[in-house]
Amino acid sequence: MKFLKDIVNSQEKLFHKGGKLERLYPLYEAGASFLFSTKETAQSNVHIRDALDTKRYMSVVILALLPCIFFGIYNAGLQSHIAGGQSLALIDVILTGLKLSLPIILVSYTVGGLWEVLFALVRKHEINEGFLVTGILFPLTLPPTIPLWQVAIGISFGVIVGKEVFGGSGRNFLNPALTARAFLFFTYPAFISGDSVWTATAMWDKLADGYSGATALSIAAATRIPQEVTQALVSSGFTWDKLFWGVVPGSLGETSVACVLAGAALLLITKVGSWRTMFGCLAGAVSISWLCNVFSTSETLPFLALPPEWHLVMGSFAFAAVFMATDPVSSPTLETSKLIYGFLIGGMGIIIRCINPAYPEGWMLSILLLNVFAPTIDYYVLAARTKKRIPNVI
Repeated sequence: MKFLKDIVNSQEKLFHKGGKLERLYPLYEAGASFLFSTKETAQSNVHIRDALDTKRYMSVVILALLPCIFFGIYNAGLQSHIAGGQSLALIDVILTGLKLSLPIILVSYTVGGLWEVLFALVRKHEINEGFLVTGILFPLTLPPTIPLWQVAIGISFGVIVGKEVFGGSGRNFLNPALTARAFLFFTYPAFISGDSVWTATAMWDKLADGYSGATALSIAAATRIPQEVTQALVSSGFTWDKLFWGVVPGSLGETSVACVLAGAALLLITKVGSWRTMFGCLAGAVSISWLCNVFSTSETLPFLALPPEWHLVMGSFAFAAVFMATDPVSSPTLETSKLIYGFLIGGMGIIIRCINPAYPEGWMLSILLLNVFAPTIDYYVLAARTKKRIPNVI
């Protein structure tokens, strides 16, 4: 490692002001700080020093996402082979999953990374490491059949409009990955919603003839009186256990609650993710779904009667609560605010999911809406604290 560090340090002068490669300093800084700790640190006594810098912070999130990534690759291949009536041998399934998943991930990182480098060169600042997370979160929310050109357009919109126009990482008030997905959802709905996009065959973009790619959410949303929604799900092959483990059609990285919980454990142990936001999402989803159960009748939508424990394993609730809602930039900063913020996300997501059949997956919309109101939540929480302290001031 010392040999490598000496080589990196010997080239540093070329990238500083006056050097031949001055304009490429952001690229040098990104590579050097990825390999070794940065030499530039704050000198004032008011700063708190921590060995976990931003790059290491983002690396923890990537590690937490690995179970979802690996399982997503496996599940994409598994669903493809089931749809095409092909061999379910582990190696064959994984190879197919890699063919379906890797191009999407590579396009996301490549195109988004180019935009990050371009803005860093123009603004003459370091390449921000936040894209390491955005670049993988976005493809994990997409179906395996998504055209690669749409991946490129989506990540471009997320990076430029969702982040860079506001000044870059740390200044964006919307989650860039969800901004990219929302753009695709409303611009090309046929490619990112419905029953025909969640399972791809080995031919990448074509479903097997006669194969139904219905998801648990679409079945629940389409259930009609007097049939019970849980009965409709089970009869269609969607048991609670199957949904928990994630061996169902869906987005590349969102189907397995078990893998999300493994990632959540790492985020909580390292204190990278906010347990208050996660708990708030859980409390909000359970509370509102329970209220829907209480006030639903035989004349209302059967979806309203779905028990809370089913809502927690269906769709992208777990993934959204653990990896999307906890984004430190677009979420509130105060601890109490995070609980309120999470609760509102959980409750609103259930309402959108159950009431509006056009959006059976409501977490994207609820998180983006609460991103907008995050500063407002902080403002009123802080105002309430200040109001309590004023009578004690002499």
